[in-house]
Amino acid sequence: METVVLVNEQDEVIGSMEKMEAHQKGLLHRAFSVLIHQKGKILLQQRSLNKYHSSGLWTNTCCSHPRMDESLANAGSRRLKEEMGIDCSVKPHFHFIYKAQLDNGLIEHELDHVLFGTYEGEIHPNPDEVMDYKWMDWFEFTEDITHNPGRYTAWLQILVADHKQTIEKILFS
Repeated sequence: METVVLVNEQDEVIGSMEKMEAHQKGLLHRAFSVLIHQKGKILLQQRSLNKYHSSGLWTNTCCSHPRMDESLANAGSRRLKEEMGIDCSVKPHFHFIYKAQLDNGLIEHELDHVLFGTYEGEIHPNPDEVMDYKWMDWFEFTEDITHNPGRYTAWLQILVADHKQTIEKILFS
């Protein structure tokens, strides 16, 4: 059984809960989104059709939930390896809270930590997690997500809409 870490708005742990139950109830829990980048491009993945929500949509390099007492950097690196076959260190830069109604009657209510890393090696995605992937120029990507939001996950739309300038400072500094 996979659990998530329930938190308050200050990211203080208040408990844990089975992942699906937390998404059905829309309870605030800790999550992370990883953005791998290189030379002005970001690595996107298309979620597998087997995913329990947002299947077939394009999203950031990987995302998930840290385990209780697992650091964000370790959780991000673990999931990068599990989803994308990438061995890469990542570093948290900022977080935001969002709430979005998803398909299958689920609610994402997450305190989402955004982690960044750079990578230039081979990519070996797990087909159970990832249907496709691509490197995309940041500015082409932000234009596409603005004009074609239905291609992308809810959290990625919110992340880009609300934190574009912060992301650009990290990508281009």
